Amino acid sequence: MNRRRHSAQGFTLIEVLVALAIVGITLAAGLKAASALTDNAERLALVSAAQWCAENQLVELRLSRQFPGVGEQDFACRQLGRDYQGRLLVSPTPNPNFRRVDARIASAEGQPLLAISTILGRF
Repeated sequence: MNRRRHSAQGFTLIEVLVALAIVGITLAAGLKAASALTDNAERLALVSAAQWCAENQLVELRLSRQFPGVGEQDFACRQLGRDYQGRLLVSPTPNPNFRRVDARIASAEGQPLLAISTILGRF
């Protein structure tokens, strides 16, 4: 008599659980990466708009063709539907014909976003 043994076909419970764990870990890593990409895109939009605000203020100073006085000046800016707080800091340089101007931009909540510096000369 030839008896054939029928082997069970399919996966064991442990194999299925290991596969589910691998899939779960992979999905969690994918969600974390997608979240990081979204956060980076938001940060890029904030910093880009803040840079436009700072550059607009510095260009306005250049176009006024007036030698800026030493001191601080606050300003507000709106770009891409968001409000930004800005501060221009004008300081002297060793050469009295030049001034250093720092434009610092913060979010509406006061979180610092960007600082740009330039040198303006007497016209």
